[in-house]
Amino acid sequence: MLDRTGRLLARTAELVDTRLSVPTRVPLLSVIVPAYNEAGTVAEVIRRVQEVAIEKEIIVVDDGSTDGTGEILSEIARLSSAAAEPASCDLLRIFRQDRNRGKGAALRRGFQEACGRIVIIQDADLELNPNEYAKLIRPIEEGQADVVYGSRFLGKSRVEIPFLHLAANKLLTAASNALTGLNLTDVWTGYKAFRREILEKIDLVEDRFGFEPEITAKIAKAGCQVQELPVAYACRTRAQGKKIGWKDAVRGMWCTVRYGLFSYPGL
Repeated sequence: MLDRTGRLLARTAELVDTRLSVPTRVPLLSVIVPAYNEAGTVAEVIRRVQEVAIEKEIIVVDDGSTDGTGEILSEIARLSSAAAEPASCDLLRIFRQDRNRGKGAALRRGFQEACGRIVIIQDADLELNPNEYAKLIRPIEEGQADVVYGSRFLGKSRVEIPFLHLAANKLLTAASNALTGLNLTDVWTGYKAFRREILEKIDLVEDRFGFEPEITAKIAKAGCQVQELPVAYACRTRAQGKKIGWKDAVRGMWCTVRYGLFSYPGL
């Protein structure tokens, strides 16, 4: 593991050219990257996001990683602090949770730090393609939507997802639609984009993957205009680092019912 982490750190200087700062003006896009034990992919994900030709900031939240992700991000921070270029809107900001709190908690931290007019979630794996950003944020830029979900299933006859994961997703999405009145195909997608003002109005509390049904129920209660667009997807296995499991599906159903049926302060 140490040799592998060392090789990844050695590659970081080639993969990442970034600066740590606060935007001097409001960027169009804030990309929130929650990362837990993603040493094998986080630097490559950052590189791919940086290559997207959109004015942006990238906010990475290390959620208490123990596999070398933190060391890789520390090296990125070291390289950034040594950079001579002035701060710009297209920059990287790194934050660390004191312990593993879950994806929802990491996203809350990222949302709090976001400065962009539009906020999009980017998982720290390689399942989704950052080249989809322009398509996903266009309806928000044009005033046609407040929120856009990138569906892995829309317009596709078959998606390479294990049967149990696919069945759970379909069941949870159907339950969410029944309770929210939305007509989505993929509530649990990793690609969700929001007008930042929407996130500022919503009080989020779920620490783990319950974030997905929680945010969906709360944007529905807020009367947001929601669009769904198809995205490409390259599924990974648990052996490759996939985190979500059956316990999250059970919690997901509870959160679907809880937030779909009942109102809470802050929606």
